[in-house]
Amino acid sequence: MNKIVIIGLGAGTLEQLPLGIYRFLTKAENVFLRTREHPVVKELETEGYIFPSFDDTYEKHNSFEAVYEEICDRLFQLAEQQSIVYAVPGHPLVAERTVQLLLEGCEGRGIEVEIGGGQSFLDPLFQAVKVDPIEGFQLLDATSLHKDELELRQHMIIGQVYDSFMASEVKLTLMEKLPDDYEVYIVTAAGGKEEQITKIPLYELDREVSLNNLTSVYVPPVKSEEVLYKQFSKLRQIIAELRGPNGCPWDKEQTHHSLKKYLIEESYELIEAIDEEDIDHMIEELGDVLLQVMLHAQIGEDDGFFSIDDVIAAISEKMVRRHPHVFADSQADTAEDVVKNWQEIKKAEKGKESVTLHLEEMGKHLPNTLRAYELQKRAAKVGFDWENVEDAFLKVREELEEFEEEMKGNSSERLMQEFGDLLFAFINVARFYKINPEEALFHTNQKFIRRFTYVEERAKENGKDFADYTLMELDAFWNEAKSKEL
Repeated sequence: MNKIVIIGLGAGTLEQLPLGIYRFLTKAENVFLRTREHPVVKELETEGYIFPSFDDTYEKHNSFEAVYEEICDRLFQLAEQQSIVYAVPGHPLVAERTVQLLLEGCEGRGIEVEIGGGQSFLDPLFQAVKVDPIEGFQLLDATSLHKDELELRQHMIIGQVYDSFMASEVKLTLMEKLPDDYEVYIVTAAGGKEEQITKIPLYELDREVSLNNLTSVYVPPVKSEEVLYKQFSKLRQIIAELRGPNGCPWDKEQTHHSLKKYLIEESYELIEAIDEEDIDHMIEELGDVLLQVMLHAQIGEDDGFFSIDDVIAAISEKMVRRHPHVFADSQADTAEDVVKNWQEIKKAEKGKESVTLHLEEMGKHLPNTLRAYELQKRAAKVGFDWENVEDAFLKVREELEEFEEEMKGNSSERLMQEFGDLLFAFINVARFYKINPEEALFHTNQKFIRRFTYVEERAKENGKDFADYTLMELDAFWNEAKSKEL
């Protein structure tokens, strides 16, 4: 069985290369380099050791993944003829994607992949910036860096920052979480004769001109509490502390039931911020809604029943399961297709639709306009619905006539019931037009507030009391407000 023996060229100069690796490399046949852009390669060439490389492959593709895949294909083709040696920068198992592809692809080819060792760039880098990795660190790839991966409380080492463009990408990603002037280190050729360590503010990261394929960025752990406020883990810690032994007396007393009214209030305040299109207000109110979620989750964790992890896992699993057109092979070209698929998946999850809908349990804590809307939707799903909006509106007229008839009598109870029937019928019409009745009434309330405020201001202009005006005069002010589209 032919072999691909993979060895690492270390992180610096020939002097840092382990003696065993040097002897093996200088005696081996059929040696191939991933790249000649390495100090050890240049020194070996001065000693007369010239090896072919795959540098030409980098010019053929627009992505590193494509480059690495072609290199591996070519290595497998070479190894089918005879055993070969493949030399990579650093250590073969540290930040070396081609090695992982070789290990994944060797099965079934009759080719053995053997790791020969080498020194990674991590040891000299830790020495250069004088940190102990036992404190916790992340090794990240600049070519696939995502802000959600960043653990700000740990030492971060970002490799493959080989040019200004990549440095700019790293800078922009870090600035999503860190202040613009946060101090970071550019470390090039760590441990070698040409080692350079430059401490700079983050915003200058892509202005450094001495970047190359031996360059990494070191980001020290964040100590500032305010910087950590963007971290979800920090919010979770704050909520746990509020509910902890030395926390807030009010927060410690709360239960799922006592918090219900606050969730409703905060939700309505968020809706108001959305309607006002006030971004700052939306941020604040979304935070207040999230606070309610976090408090409920912390109560669940304190009681030993569930945690925020369970909440996140449940909604993540549900979103993947109910979006097969995104995460699987289902098809949904329109929003209507998505809703149809969603309902079918929900129905399959709950089994065969029960003849009994148990409407009495549905949305009993909702405002009654919304509950009426949801009850009608549920009944419509099993076929209990008007065929068209015209029929629904005829029902409105019928209920209006019955209400008018009850106005002639003396029964306030029957009048209230008929008024409820009239509202219910009108909500049915709203449902046909996909109008949320609660939202529609909210807009009308806001409109009334704006116009009545205008009437009050106009009434004060003449120095008279509001009660001194006739209804006709006040109505004229109202019409002014209406004409101004208030």
